[in-house]
Amino acid sequence: MKRNLRVGLFGIGLDTYWPQFKGLKPRLEGYVRVVEKKLTRPGVEVVNLGLIDNPVKALEAGHQFRAADVDVIFLHVTTYALSSTVLPVVQRAKVPVIILNLAPTAAIDYAKFNQMGDRTAMTGDWLAHCAACPVPEIANVFSRAHIDFHQVTGMLHDDPVCWNEVDAWIEAARVAHTMFHNRLGLMGHYYGGMLDIYSDTTLQCATFGGHLEILEVDELAALRREVTASQIKIRVAQFNKVFAVQADCSPAELARAAKTSVALDRLVKEHDLGSLAYFYNGTGNAENEDAISSIILGNSLLTARGIPVAGEYEVKNVQAMKIMDTFGVGGSFTEYYAMDFADDVVLMGHDGPGHIKIAEGKTKVRPLKVYHGKVGRGLSVEMSVKHGAVTLLSVVETKDGKLKLLVAEGESVPGPILEIGNTNSRYRFTIGARKFVNDWNAHGPAHHCAVGVGHIADKLDKLGSLLGLEVARVC
Repeated sequence: MKRNLRVGLFGIGLDTYWPQFKGLKPRLEGYVRVVEKKLTRPGVEVVNLGLIDNPVKALEAGHQFRAADVDVIFLHVTTYALSSTVLPVVQRAKVPVIILNLAPTAAIDYAKFNQMGDRTAMTGDWLAHCAACPVPEIANVFSRAHIDFHQVTGMLHDDPVCWNEVDAWIEAARVAHTMFHNRLGLMGHYYGGMLDIYSDTTLQCATFGGHLEILEVDELAALRREVTASQIKIRVAQFNKVFAVQADCSPAELARAAKTSVALDRLVKEHDLGSLAYFYNGTGNAENEDAISSIILGNSLLTARGIPVAGEYEVKNVQAMKIMDTFGVGGSFTEYYAMDFADDVVLMGHDGPGHIKIAEGKTKVRPLKVYHGKVGRGLSVEMSVKHGAVTLLSVVETKDGKLKLLVAEGESVPGPILEIGNTNSRYRFTIGARKFVNDWNAHGPAHHCAVGVGHIADKLDKLGSLLGLEVARVC
């Protein structure tokens, strides 16, 4: 069942003010409605509890948010309010909270204000601009109550910096929500001896949530037997439309890859997978070897439609790929394999699937007589990531048994690549190739990472905050 992200929203005020200052309460309630409108978007349900103005309502609001199963809460500070009207809400809801410290205007019109004449009315107007006042009190109480909180300070209207930050928080919450509900398929086994990629899968579930579905390669092989000639023909036509299939790709290899691709789609559907990590040799079992050696094109199609696939059973990296893809920036499986000191760039790529939606031009399909370091031969993909801004992400399992996010921003730049039927790109970093490699390695990541287009380190910072993860940024 697909579930939308649920965002809780409440404003705070002080009920003592309402009989004292006419029109103040409806004015502040209007502010909260403005925020609700700005938070609302496709795939997001906003649970707006309105203005909470006393401890009794606060306790009830906490129960309501908990019953509504909200993923995150935005606390809109509209005016001064007691911290006792805030703490019970957040304590009971037990989800991350973002404080919105929003002024209704860029500045008070001091001359107009001072000409009002009626000091009671003046005080009421002042209180309508008093959002910043209780934030230190709230921060103090949250800190002493061991409640993590985050802040956005700005203006209710005409403040793109402020609302871009709010959007980033919602995006980060949406990614955390998706990861919690994701079903990750694990098919096969680790690449023997590749110790850095061995993972504590329970730690993955404890950190991100989600479900791990253990799959047999035999099931994929069995599904291949049921693929019809008509299905193969249709999938080969899709290959020719989506990829730049090179002339030396034989019809027999295209058909073999198409057969596996159709079977993969069925496997993913039957297990409701949102991502997949795999590796297998299939030695001694012809059907299994045939399935695994013809899997790359099908995996590339899956990755392009939001079901990232990582080779070499790289659990940590398929999590990174899923995070990047959910942010809408891709998330292609990669590693750095060489350095170009003449141009001060790092060469990065990998065999196996690529994220064809973030390719520079059309992804080429080439035949390989041997898969280096692996069993078999067949078709592979060759692509570069779109030229321009990129972000690299690695999910790192640390020496103290925790996970952290390792991030770098750089640029995919044009230039010669190795035309060997793998994904290949040239990346430049502001700190230079030497320092990037040294600094990245110093965090002890596995040798794979996920690359996406655009710079999204700020969003990954927010995701880390929501999940309680350290985020280390190299550049």
